[in-house]
Amino acid sequence: MRGIRMKFAVTILLMLITAGVMQNSYISSYVLELKSSDMQASKAVSGICEEIEKRAIEFNVPAKDAEVHTIWKATPGYNGRKVDIAASCTKMKEIGMFKKELLVFEELAPKVHLSDLPPSPIYRGNPAKPMTSLLINVAWGNEYLPEMLDTLDKHHVKATFFLEGRWAKENPKLAKMIAEAGHEIGNHSYTHPDMKRLSAESAKVQLQQTNEVIEAVTDRKTKWFAPPSGSFSEQTVQIAEAMGMRTILWSVDTIDWQNPAPEQLIQRVMKKVHPGAMILMHPTKSSADALDQLIVEIKEKNLSLGTVTSLMDESRSEQPL
Repeated sequence: MRGIRMKFAVTILLMLITAGVMQNSYISSYVLELKSSDMQASKAVSGICEEIEKRAIEFNVPAKDAEVHTIWKATPGYNGRKVDIAASCTKMKEIGMFKKELLVFEELAPKVHLSDLPPSPIYRGNPAKPMTSLLINVAWGNEYLPEMLDTLDKHHVKATFFLEGRWAKENPKLAKMIAEAGHEIGNHSYTHPDMKRLSAESAKVQLQQTNEVIEAVTDRKTKWFAPPSGSFSEQTVQIAEAMGMRTILWSVDTIDWQNPAPEQLIQRVMKKVHPGAMILMHPTKSSADALDQLIVEIKEKNLSLGTVTSLMDESRSEQPL
């Protein structure tokens, strides 16, 4: 009986030892699998980060300095961009693969800014910026302003309205309506004279009176001046600069004062529109009727629309990679 008990105990012991060995073997195998999986994941992340670092040069863009162009005169700078490798790596390791749409960028500021340039007129924004701006000079055309404001609001577009001082004084409700709709307000002289022919003192009066009326009516300070009919002299530009305003011209003209058919106006603009374009218009029937489709077609060219201040800003307006 004692021998039987001994054999039974030995058998149980052997079974326990075997089970323990098998369990340890299973655990060891599981640990090895985990380690292998972690190593593979680590290699995958490392590979993604290496690819980002290797391909970053494809997506890096140098900043563009502001300059006084021989033809286009004062041109604002434009930020460059640089791939943030660490942030991009963190973002892409979540999906385990390289995807250019997930790249993270940091902007690089230019060394020369618009504020560093000497007084000079501005005809356009930086040609690398996929944005345009509508310049709406207002000295008449009251009947078309509400429709144009409605159209701009429909498309969530902000424009820069250059108001004649005399007009703003005589039409304070319309001037306030423009400002309250969130549009930018600029100076368009007081009585629409030929600024090129004015004495320095007369030019100062034109600009100062307009600024005073605009501020009194809209509570806005102006920083852009659009000379009537685009007529100015070096003296005009310097006087405006001394008063804290840059002189604004245009690179695309609707010539809407000739009352072209809306289709003709749209075709005229779309033939010449470009990144950085400043598009001149007035509150006319032609512009009011064409504005809706014009905005649609400009956006279809992957160009956004913003105020002069937005266009002059150095921050990037990105298009999809």
